[in-house]
Amino acid sequence: MDPRVEKFMANIIAKNAGESEFHQAVQEVAESLVPFIEENPKYKHAKVLERIAEPERVIIFRIPWIDDKGDVQVNKGYRIEMNSAIGPYKGGIRFHPTVNLSILKFLGFEQVFKNSLTTLPLGGGKGGSDFDPKGKSDNEVMKFCQSFMSELFRHIGPDTDVPAGDIGVGGREVGFMFGQYKRLKNEFTGVFTGKGREWGGSLIRPEATGYGTVYFAEEMLKIKGDSFKGKSVTISGSGNVAQFATEKALEFGAKIVTLSDSAGFIYDPNGIDAEKLEYVKELKNIKRGRISEYADKYGVEYYEGKRPWIVKCDVALPCATQNEITEEDAQTLVKNGCFVVSEGANMPSTPDAVEVYLNNRILYGPGKAANAGGVAVSGLEMTQNSMRLSWSREEVDSKLQSIMKNIHETCRKYGVESDGFINYLNGSNIGGFVKVADAMIAQGVV
Repeated sequence: MDPRVEKFMANIIAKNAGESEFHQAVQEVAESLVPFIEENPKYKHAKVLERIAEPERVIIFRIPWIDDKGDVQVNKGYRIEMNSAIGPYKGGIRFHPTVNLSILKFLGFEQVFKNSLTTLPLGGGKGGSDFDPKGKSDNEVMKFCQSFMSELFRHIGPDTDVPAGDIGVGGREVGFMFGQYKRLKNEFTGVFTGKGREWGGSLIRPEATGYGTVYFAEEMLKIKGDSFKGKSVTISGSGNVAQFATEKALEFGAKIVTLSDSAGFIYDPNGIDAEKLEYVKELKNIKRGRISEYADKYGVEYYEGKRPWIVKCDVALPCATQNEITEEDAQTLVKNGCFVVSEGANMPSTPDAVEVYLNNRILYGPGKAANAGGVAVSGLEMTQNSMRLSWSREEVDSKLQSIMKNIHETCRKYGVESDGFINYLNGSNIGGFVKVADAMIAQGVV
């Protein structure tokens, strides 16, 4: 490790003890930025990176609620307001048993750079709770969401902090939280994105992260004079992002051969076509079933407790969760001919896995660039709410494609190396940093 990065990280680790996910996210960015900052002393003098790595505000609160048996339950809630230099805090709410301060700080930190890359005026934040909506009734989820928002409402607003959905938070949860916010504030404002289409939501918001991941990969392929057409694609996850990444990759002529969930993955050598995808959507979104049921229905292989990176492919789209691709997985992908990785999830590749990608000079789209489509359309939803209008599906999709092309161009601008190889990791980190850093300097030490 660069001694300058080591010194910087020693300070971060001392201040944020035990927060391994946060350390990982900061180190990945620091390795790109420290050499750049050394060449641009104004950022060093203003201690911009040190300031970006420290949240502007951390809110932690209890969430008491009553389950269907009449018993009182207590969960912990968080909101990390990371950076507001270029706009109101913007980032999702996650409900999952693994949620803790470290994970939310890592996600909030990543969000700062991701939101900057979109070119929209959005700061970075993240929040959530260790509440698990799986297995809960609609009534229990509603009671929890109302209790959660009864505290959070005082810290958010359309010009302050605009949350969205994330893992465990879909249309149902957003609806319950938005309803409670409206009830408490007595106003109808665009304080939440991912809302229902009938009450302020934007068309293609559910599709945006998955679509954007594929659009970014397509831009990387174009640089090589290539496309998705005829490519074999492995996808992890089977939730929102994975479903719509599958949909768009199919539209582009690819063959998708895997999907997964926390219990294992299915391998369909004939490809997951539109009809099979509709089954997956019903299975996961309505029946809340397991992906193994796909294997039973279509007579394909199911690998219990495994991840899909052992399957031969041209393109890998990790769309599940953080650190799902290890160094060994990355080596297997490259060995099997994979030459494109576009991250639909946040930080799904470990640092050692990323090193494998870069050493083998494959096309690697890091999450802060490749999965920025979701927050991009959230920003477009905010714009529509402010203007009290609604754009067509075609208009929103066109704007999303344009934003993903602009993100790719920013990554190319800051990531191209002397031999022509585009280091999208450096490009996304530096490109996202410059806009925020310049705004922070212009606003003084605040």
